[in-house]
Amino acid sequence: MAYNPYENAQAQFDKVADMMNLEQGAREFLRQPMREFHFTIPVKMDNGTTKTFKAYRIQHSDARGPSKGGLRFHPHETADTVRALSMWMTWKCAVVDIPLGGGKGGVVCDPREMSLAEQERLCRGFIRQVNRIIGYNADVPAPDVMTNGQHMVWMMDEYETITGGHYPGVITGKPLGLGGSLGRTEATGYGVIYVLNDLLKNEKVDIKNTTASIQGFGNVGEYAARLYTELGGKVTCISSYDLADKTSYTFRKKSGCNIEELVSIKDQFGSIDKTKAEALGYEKLSGDAWLSEEVDILIPAALENQITPDNFSTISQKVKFIVEAANGPVTPDCDPLIKERGIMLAPDFLANAGGVTVSYFEQIQCNMNYFWSKEEVLEKLQTTMANAFSAVYKLAKERNVYMRDAAYMIAIERVNNAVKMRGWL
Repeated sequence: MAYNPYENAQAQFDKVADMMNLEQGAREFLRQPMREFHFTIPVKMDNGTTKTFKAYRIQHSDARGPSKGGLRFHPHETADTVRALSMWMTWKCAVVDIPLGGGKGGVVCDPREMSLAEQERLCRGFIRQVNRIIGYNADVPAPDVMTNGQHMVWMMDEYETITGGHYPGVITGKPLGLGGSLGRTEATGYGVIYVLNDLLKNEKVDIKNTTASIQGFGNVGEYAARLYTELGGKVTCISSYDLADKTSYTFRKKSGCNIEELVSIKDQFGSIDKTKAEALGYEKLSGDAWLSEEVDILIPAALENQITPDNFSTISQKVKFIVEAANGPVTPDCDPLIKERGIMLAPDFLANAGGVTVSYFEQIQCNMNYFWSKEEVLEKLQTTMANAFSAVYKLAKERNVYMRDAAYMIAIERVNNAVKMRGWL
């Protein structure tokens, strides 16, 4: 069954709007983006030809502050995916209570098949199209799937060339020395584990006695795996996309994966070298084998629509926790099955909010032109994530509702209050 992420995002919203008895005007306003920009980017390729790329920047809400959200480079990007992600960004910023709204961008391309020079021209072309609608006080892009700090620097440089000044706060996720923040690289993955650890503590489970299986070994999956194992947990499975075969594989070591050695044999896109992994003693299994592993915790850290009613039955009965490190990895029609099984789920826009939180910290530091130590950044991150988790967990217990629903209730109420106070409704 094919899932539309935007329809998923709206279904999740509609369900909670019913639970909250949200008035009709607010429903109509909040279930769709405020603004959408669809455009094309012509890029001169290295072979002398010109290729035109479709692109999007979608702003779901700026009621609580400037729109904030990443920019994806992906060959299968769609407007509906970007719409959904912009909507989730609104709820993400609201649930951790930072003064930002939700936005998202996407370019239909495959950077894995482009030279660095072609990627740079694409980045600069993107900014030439959106420079009028972005800014540290309007809309702040950041890296996402298959984009990185280098892409952000090219974009910042193009923006500053056009505007004739220095505006490092216009884009976050930049390298250190060019307006980047210490702790940003680890932020999303660490935030996932901060939430997981708080959840386990509240459920009286020692993280040292748990095992986990992770889908995806990009930035989020890697740093989630690092911190989880540092805290005493054991990762037995990691799933990774192979560029050469254009398929996914699961690498398993029941005695526990050595995260450092797997990092040493992966590329910049998170693809683990299968030949080297097998030489290091890892079993190579099918790409979806991570889902059926006998573990306590599943951490989907790849793309949306990965856990559905069609594959839910393959999840081991041992699994007690799912932590959504990716955006929208569980489809709405699978939530009732998870709840019925008694699995506790930490929803995506709470669990993976560490990235946008430290992006917000980066934006503050850029605007002040004063930068914090890594310890200070991570301490502020952990405090923010702990406060957000505590509010969601408490409401879920008080109202006897699914944690995703509790998180939505808090986020929607905060955004709706901002909209009302502004007099928009």
